[in-house]
Amino acid sequence: MGHPEQAAPTAGPEVAMEKDPSCYQDAAKTVASDGLGAEGMETQLDDFVGAPPDYNEEEEEQKYFRRKRLGVVKNVLAASLAGMLTYGVYLGLLQMQLILHYDETYREVKYSNIQLEDIDRKVLMGINVTPVAALLYTPVLIRFFGTKWAMFLAVGIYALFVSSNYWERYYTLVPSAVAIGVAIVPLWASMGNYITRMAQKYYEYVNYKEEHVQEQQRAPRGACNAYIVVFQTIFYTCFHLSFVCAQMPMLFFLNNYLYQLNHTLSGVKHCGERAAAGRQRGAVARGPPQLGLSLWPRVLPPAGTLSHGTLPGFNTTVLQSLPRSVNLIIVESALMAAAFLAMLMVLVLCGSAYRPTEEIDLRSIGWGNIFQLPFKHMRDYRLRHLFPLFIYSGFEVLFVCTGFSLNYGVCALGLEKLAYLLTAYGLSASAFSSLALCMLRLRRQVPLLAGAIVHAALLVTLFCWAPEPRYLLQAPLLYSIAVLWGMGSALNKTGISILLGMLYEDKERQDFVFTIYHWWQALAIFTVYLWSGLPMKAKLSIMLLTLVVATGAYLWMERKLAQHVTYRLPRIPRPRHRMHGYRYMEEDDSDETGSEGDGGNNNDEARVDSTSGDDLPRDDEDQLG
Repeated sequence: MGHPEQAAPTAGPEVAMEKDPSCYQDAAKTVASDGLGAEGMETQLDDFVGAPPDYNEEEEEQKYFRRKRLGVVKNVLAASLAGMLTYGVYLGLLQMQLILHYDETYREVKYSNIQLEDIDRKVLMGINVTPVAALLYTPVLIRFFGTKWAMFLAVGIYALFVSSNYWERYYTLVPSAVAIGVAIVPLWASMGNYITRMAQKYYEYVNYKEEHVQEQQRAPRGACNAYIVVFQTIFYTCFHLSFVCAQMPMLFFLNNYLYQLNHTLSGVKHCGERAAAGRQRGAVARGPPQLGLSLWPRVLPPAGTLSHGTLPGFNTTVLQSLPRSVNLIIVESALMAAAFLAMLMVLVLCGSAYRPTEEIDLRSIGWGNIFQLPFKHMRDYRLRHLFPLFIYSGFEVLFVCTGFSLNYGVCALGLEKLAYLLTAYGLSASAFSSLALCMLRLRRQVPLLAGAIVHAALLVTLFCWAPEPRYLLQAPLLYSIAVLWGMGSALNKTGISILLGMLYEDKERQDFVFTIYHWWQALAIFTVYLWSGLPMKAKLSIMLLTLVVATGAYLWMERKLAQHVTYRLPRIPRPRHRMHGYRYMEEDDSDETGSEGDGGNNNDEARVDSTSGDDLPRDDEDQLG
């Protein structure tokens, strides 16, 4: 059997562990150290790539969308200030140059052999006539370049016009004036679209947790109205200051060279509505030619132009000394610097209106459809009822800057007071634009009707009253009329843009609708260009009749909307996606409105939606466009 010592080695380890329990502890430590090593690696990796221990996802999300909202406010302010600078520079340069060109001595000494008067007529024609064709190309231009780049292109064309005045010749002034006419409607249509889109984006960033925002579906009807009111008010508050900026060259430069009113108005016998009659009766027969001060091209979001204001008997020399060429170059350089600053503000500070994928969707519906849709939108009775209001909006600003300022203001106070009169108008329009904020609490009809009432009262006053030439005691009344007209203009312009933003919330339609708005204003301005020879009473009568028709048509539209009368909207085709690259690998991979889920269907754009609260029946598609 063997000795006990020979059997012991077979149970050596077990016996050793039994004899030495610390062996269990050593083994356990070894296994634990291996496990802790793996967990330690994972912990270090989490510390390196994971969120910090004090990270709050909800708080960081709030900070992100707060920055987004501040970016939208920055875009609105930049676009508003750029519009103010662009039009302020443009109008100020035109006012200064046309006063200089009117002076007979200035023309003979500096431009004796280039027929400057004929060049000015061609410039006016280019600015007035060209926008008539804008409906044909404006939507295509905006869709091709995008909203922001269309704004930048138009502002650049205005800067080009400023630069052309360094060398005043036919081949510089006339082509640049035609380019201005081409850019007028695209500039204002893209700006109106841009401000409205910023209001919609601000709504999305405020309500980023809502399901329809996360799925990029259409917001509930009327959800963005408050932001549209606020942002359009900010835009027009800034923009109306362009009238004030336009007077800077005259206040700080040109007024130092002007004769006083006793010289310039020595041959003027009548003001206001009797001016044309006096000319016909020969009251100023064989006297100096009329004052061809077409000082203002279209001075507001509508289309722009220079309207002839006539003042029979005005002296042909208005400059007591000729400004030196070096001083003119300095002034024009300052204006050019401001125009270049406006370009930089649009380029650098203004963000895009749409996401890149949305821009692709907007263009991919086909250029033929883009060309046709403005005409198809005119079948909507809401727009048709607003056409007279659009036309009056073009009339009233040009009238105050030409008819009123020349036949009333300059006739009574002299040319040296023209800048102060228009400054009062600009400051008033800017200040009273804030009254549009009442639409946040009152019915949207209130601002438009209030502006119409103010203008109607002023038109009747001007129809019945003509100031006496060279009678300075009339200054308080003239300044009061300018201030009240500015209030009416502010309510009119701001109210129309807000109304269009409320009625047409679909982001696919806004550029078409604003194009129609500014195109009708271009037609109104072209009409003002044609009626320059009419008596003042005829002009006032036409404006008053247009205002009455516009107010009645607008109230009729609101009544039809309150009764839920069906309106027609043209169907916007679905984008035709091309299967190139990763962008459209899946059918639903698109940012177009209603492309995801059941929240909206772009094939059913012809459906009716009520603007007064309750939705209309959705089964009437066979009656719609």
